[in-house]
Amino acid sequence: TIERGAEAVRSQLKASLDALQTSYLDLYLIHWPVPVHHVSAYKTLIELKKEGLIKGIGVSNYAWEDYLELKAQPDIAREDLPLVNQIEINPFLYRPKTIANFEKEGVVMQSYRSLRDGKAMDDATLKSIAAEYPGRTVAQILGRWCVQHGFVYMPKSIKPERMMENANVLDFSLSEEHMKTLDGLTT
Repeated sequence: TIERGAEAVRSQLKASLDALQTSYLDLYLIHWPVPVHHVSAYKTLIELKKEGLIKGIGVSNYAWEDYLELKAQPDIAREDLPLVNQIEINPFLYRPKTIANFEKEGVVMQSYRSLRDGKAMDDATLKSIAAEYPGRTVAQILGRWCVQHGFVYMPKSIKPERMMENANVLDFSLSEEHMKTLDGLTT
């Protein structure tokens, strides 16, 4: 959408508002930093924020360089910079330097693919760690890792029982040793 200009961005937001039957959104994200177009799209979102249709603006899949491109714009005020960056974060794709850069800027990191689309459920390291926490699943270990790092954890499932399982990550903690082991799974 963003490559089609400001009116396309406005139209997409209107479609979202209509579908949700609401007059504003608390947070609206640019899904991808499309080269050449993402800065102008972001500026359109700032206008929509000023109009009261969006309360906060976030980004998704932004590399540090993409953020710096926004920050370098003289007409984007500090208070209009992204509140959130949604990127893939899990023990198999953990980028502490990139994450630290965003966090130093006050950008909240939101994890997508926290559970790796279920592709890590048979990983020997994860299964071994889960076995040390009675009644906990590999999915809960992955979710707790995100929470313990301070990332916004938003697991995806269409099955109600998995939704409950995935949400049950706030009443235990992983040991420092297990956190270090999980941090080290990125190759």
